[in-house]
Amino acid sequence: MLLYSDPKVGELRGYYDGWLAEVDEHGRVFEYTGHGEGDQTFEGRHGTGNRATLHHVDDGRDLQVFKAVGVVPGTGTKRHRYVGRFALDQIQPYVMRQAPNSNHVMRRVIVFRLRPLGSEYQHVEDDVIPPATSTSAIVVPSSVTTSAIVEPETNKKTKSLRSAAPKTTAERREAKLADQFQSFMKAQGRDLKRFQITVKGLTGTLLTDLYDAQGHVLYELKGTCTREAVRMAIGQLLDYRRHVEPRYPGLAVLLPGEPHEDLRALLAELQISLAYWDGATFIDVPL
Repeated sequence: MLLYSDPKVGELRGYYDGWLAEVDEHGRVFEYTGHGEGDQTFEGRHGTGNRATLHHVDDGRDLQVFKAVGVVPGTGTKRHRYVGRFALDQIQPYVMRQAPNSNHVMRRVIVFRLRPLGSEYQHVEDDVIPPATSTSAIVVPSSVTTSAIVEPETNKKTKSLRSAAPKTTAERREAKLADQFQSFMKAQGRDLKRFQITVKGLTGTLLTDLYDAQGHVLYELKGTCTREAVRMAIGQLLDYRRHVEPRYPGLAVLLPGEPHEDLRALLAELQISLAYWDGATFIDVPL
């Protein structure tokens, strides 16, 4: 499957395709923005290209990435340089962001995370996404999240070992929790958002969970009530809080049930609110 990236088009719209400067424990990541002028999707006619990218392994295809590098002299035909052969990251195949379209209208975009296959790929400085020149946090709609997007089922009965992992039970539970909580807060007259954060010197982007601007409370949602989930939520909230404007938001962990009393005590000691679903409504929401 051929993917073509044109940096001039991306830069005009405020986003970049290319290598992340940061390398994680699994190696390098090449980010590639999906197709669609409006809110990007995997569904319907407008989601055809994105759907094909998501299921490329199950369809027996690798992703062959090319980058536009000018035009053929005397013509308007674009010239492309071959970057390499890729597959979607198995753990986090894509992220969601807000970015402008060609009419400078903000919309939700799918950013695929590609991993190189083998060692024969080009990693040149021109293909590295420029790092952020300043740290900023912008408010974006709550729909800018992977949990809000519908992933189509693959037609294959079995999945390849290299297939992008489908959403886990915990992720689906978290998505349901987010929907329930937004409905609950809407009934209280609250319209929830998120923060999209870029950090000076880094090429990646952070996306928070829900934010109640009226109450100035930042929520981190988890699909389970385990110690591991609560610890992760605490770390994420403390990380995000440093970059949010206005400064010093209230912090809250939102869970699908009441956690163990020791975890409740941990959150209380850190002055982080705990809200949870009791099967009928949300308990202890900081309104």
